Amino acid sequence: MQIGVETSKAVDQRRVFVIDQDEIVRAALQFMLHDEIETHELATPEEAYDKASGWLKPDLLLLGVSFLKERGMQLIEDLKAEFPSVRILTVCDKADEKTAVEAIKAGAHGAIVKPLSLEAVRKKVDTVLGRGGAAPLVQLGMLK
Repeated sequence: MQIGVETSKAVDQRRVFVIDQDEIVRAALQFMLHDEIETHELATPEEAYDKASGWLKPDLLLLGVSFLKERGMQLIEDLKAEFPSVRILTVCDKADEKTAVEAIKAGAHGAIVKPLSLEAVRKKVDTVLGRGGAAPLVQLGMLK
């Protein structure tokens, strides 16, 4: 276990699937999270469907925005249909923030904007999963 990892989070029984076409992004996110939560790297949504067949259901998907650009926002609905209780965060560059906002409107729960940092990624994951030490979650449409 690494320094700075909270034991209570390390024994959390929830699971994250990192789905991104970029192998380096997948590896970086998996490395940032694996000490505190079970994390799996997958290259496509289809790999996620295969991995989850049976008992290995994800609680959170970190979805590379490139899939949304290729397949459209229907992918969000497809993922939610396959994994009904899953939370979804898109992973994008600043240049793709518009696509990330569209994804949120389509049902995603937020976005992680690159450059990735350990603290920001863990905080966002904690927030979306409602884990200890998280920031309050602000829902779009709730702000007046």
